[in-house]
Amino acid sequence: MQLYSLNTGYFALDGGAMFGVVPKVIWSKLISPDERNRIPMAMRALLIQEGNRLLLVDVGVGHKYTPKFGDLYAIDHSVYTLEGELQKLGFGVNDVTDVILTHLHFDHAGGSTRRTSKGEILPTFPQARYYVQRTHWEWAHAPNPRERASFFSENYDPLAQSGQLILVEGEQELLPGVRLRVVHGHTEGQQLVEVAYRDKKILYGADLFPTSAHLPLPYVMAYDVRPLVTFEERQQFLPWLVQEQVVLFYEHDAAVECSTVTEKEPGRYERGETFLLADL
Repeated sequence: MQLYSLNTGYFALDGGAMFGVVPKVIWSKLISPDERNRIPMAMRALLIQEGNRLLLVDVGVGHKYTPKFGDLYAIDHSVYTLEGELQKLGFGVNDVTDVILTHLHFDHAGGSTRRTSKGEILPTFPQARYYVQRTHWEWAHAPNPRERASFFSENYDPLAQSGQLILVEGEQELLPGVRLRVVHGHTEGQQLVEVAYRDKKILYGADLFPTSAHLPLPYVMAYDVRPLVTFEERQQFLPWLVQEQVVLFYEHDAAVECSTVTEKEPGRYERGETFLLADL
């Protein structure tokens, strides 16, 4: 197995929303906001090469957005794109065999489809199977008013229409060494990805642990539909991350790609040693 970190671009979200009840005077010391109170965030995908399988975890926002949408979220593809990062590794969109979507919010699933010159919306990876939790698929098609702005059917309905969608039922090992872990606080049926890599365990934290600044237990996003469930899920994962010295892979941290987690004192968690995935 070989793992690669792919930066698919940057965007920004409101810092207050990203840190929930934590006061700005505290969170702004961790990540500085811009003049519109937005904090910079990466859209970092994980590429897993195993035998003849090339598996991609999350795909960024893609390129179908309008100028107004791009300005609102400060989307920046000036340096990094998913397609460009694949090309640097010698791969193309036709080489990807599997895509795991942690959930269907636009910053995680937008790159699943592309708009052609004729205006058609087609899967970006024509040879790939796309994996989504069934409970989350159903949730995304009947979104609550609070979460509706994060879902765009053009990002995922074409996957079902093309026959490439696979709805997954709960936690399971997708292939040897790649396991899906399911959580329900941020949104119903979000699937994290745990990878056994060489002598380490790696967890793709998605939106349970979006950045290394979100390791303290109370630092729960206001975007979460069930913040107290998120809190309980973090309580379950954090001791395991510490005890097993699991490498946490951050999808949204603009500065830190991977780190371990330490418990400074009982119940107080923070970032440990930082890594680049390529150095593991």
